[in-house]
Amino acid sequence: MVLQGLRRLEYRGYDSAGIAVVAEGELSSAKKAGKLANLEKVLADRPLPAATVGIGHTRWATHGGPTDRNAHPHVSTGGDVAVVHNGIIENFASLRAECEAAGIEFSSDTDTEVAAHLLTAAYADAPEGEGRLAEAMRAICRRLEGAFTLVATHAAEPDTLVAARRSSPLVVGVGETADGTAEYFLGSDVAAFIGHTRNALELGQDQIVQIDRTAGVTVTDFAGAAVEPTAYTVDWDAAAAEKGGYDWFMLKEIAEQPKAIADTLLGRLGDHGNLILDEVRLSDQELRDIDKIFVVSCGTSFHAGLIAKYAIEHWTRIPVEVEVASEFRYRDPVLDRSTLVIVISQSGETMDTLMALRHAKEQKARVLAICNANGSTIPRESDAVLYTHAGPEIAVASTKAFLSQIVACYLVGLFLAQVRGMKYEDEVAAIVEDLRKLPDAVAQVLTGMDEVRALGRSLADADTVLFLGRHVGFPVALEGALKLKELAYIHAEGFAAGELKHGPIAVIDQGTPVVVIVPSPHSRESVHGKVVSNIQEVRARGARTIVIAEEGDEDVVPYADHLIRVPRTPTLLAPVVTTVPLQVLACEIATTRGLDVDQPRNLAKSVTVE
Repeated sequence: MVLQGLRRLEYRGYDSAGIAVVAEGELSSAKKAGKLANLEKVLADRPLPAATVGIGHTRWATHGGPTDRNAHPHVSTGGDVAVVHNGIIENFASLRAECEAAGIEFSSDTDTEVAAHLLTAAYADAPEGEGRLAEAMRAICRRLEGAFTLVATHAAEPDTLVAARRSSPLVVGVGETADGTAEYFLGSDVAAFIGHTRNALELGQDQIVQIDRTAGVTVTDFAGAAVEPTAYTVDWDAAAAEKGGYDWFMLKEIAEQPKAIADTLLGRLGDHGNLILDEVRLSDQELRDIDKIFVVSCGTSFHAGLIAKYAIEHWTRIPVEVEVASEFRYRDPVLDRSTLVIVISQSGETMDTLMALRHAKEQKARVLAICNANGSTIPRESDAVLYTHAGPEIAVASTKAFLSQIVACYLVGLFLAQVRGMKYEDEVAAIVEDLRKLPDAVAQVLTGMDEVRALGRSLADADTVLFLGRHVGFPVALEGALKLKELAYIHAEGFAAGELKHGPIAVIDQGTPVVVIVPSPHSRESVHGKVVSNIQEVRARGARTIVIAEEGDEDVVPYADHLIRVPRTPTLLAPVVTTVPLQVLACEIATTRGLDVDQPRNLAKSVTVE
């Protein structure tokens, strides 16, 4: 059962994996560097004893390299306590020095091992009886600094698991076996136990959960005060997390994009043409008072934010800045009650984004979250939430979550325009109708990808690929380059096409692949002609031009070595269709190079450390 859960969570990190179980009053464990398959081979040769309590972990390395000795679980010197940990214990150095001064020898380079030794000492000092392990966990958590989720088991308490949460995800699953016996689960993601139950409990900041075979679930804060957790039901099942016949989860998720977009749009338009969001705990007047917007996010979500800037400014006339979350709070941005901060995170647990959110709240700004994970930390701590309803995204490189985020950003922009009186209901309804055409447009793009796959196979040996775009095509170029770097480990860069002549054109050489996202020639104040000139500029210097253009655009034909057609779409909405060929291209190049598309090296799906 633990291996099955780890298999579903391996997308979060796959530098190493390990398991510990308690059986007949003894703790047994196994762990191995590399992917979960390596651990499974170890267990096939040396099985752990049968047990009904177990913990497991897949690791994305922070403190200490991805080696056997640094894999979790970490076991205390006496062999009684096993701990798994997500996050970073920031004061681990002083705590480790304290342990070493007490004569404890460390067997790893991790910060996690500190927690195992401290927990053993705290357990010895805690009053005997029920709840002893939980009391020990509370004691050490009051000493730890940083962001962490800890899960621990003790050989002396074979019917108990205890876990702690601070700024790192943790959910509880509550189910029952076929014979009606209660069973309980802990996971950093509901995907870990979705094959057994859809019933989950949210854990808040600085909380401890104890799971006991007879007493069930008990939640307290770090001081020991009782807390009533919030129950919710997961709205997808185990089948949604399986490959469904595709070679890669990523291919499945690319194919699911029409549905993900449709689901994100579902139920958003009221009877009178007004937009409806999921949770808005802000009054219309508070939204009318907004005079500045920041969009804060990381990676692919950052590119969604760049696209959002074009749409929100156009529809609301509110100035918008887009910020990388990891830099946001450190540059001391000017925020106040008239500032709206839009945070975008697929998982709702992205640490950089979460800390930016908290900084914004400290400065009295209002926060609206765009998220794909119901009940995660970022939505819970925001003033308003728009869920993307894309379903589980297992592949590390984001596809359907990205398109859903873009669509959600459009909805936020339209909602603000509606509340502020910048758009009438019929205007909003007309744009929503254009949005509703996007699932069919994406489906149409997907039917024509055979040539893109063939192109990908021909580019597998490329050393460098450049991506060019203007207006909303510029963030698409950035996303195309990121996908290729993530999946194929090829040097790739995205540029605003107008910047080409200011330096980047120097890297163009004979045969250099250059992907150009061409805007529609039909939009008002179109830069179409300028982008066509950019294509000619790079082609004159020997580039191999790969052009993405809408149907009917004949101006690009003479200058395109490879032409990829997409349906004609309103300019601001075009990224939803122009991104898709770039996803397929990157996936095919990586596949041809013999790489793991779903789990690229050095990456993790949800980055829960700052």
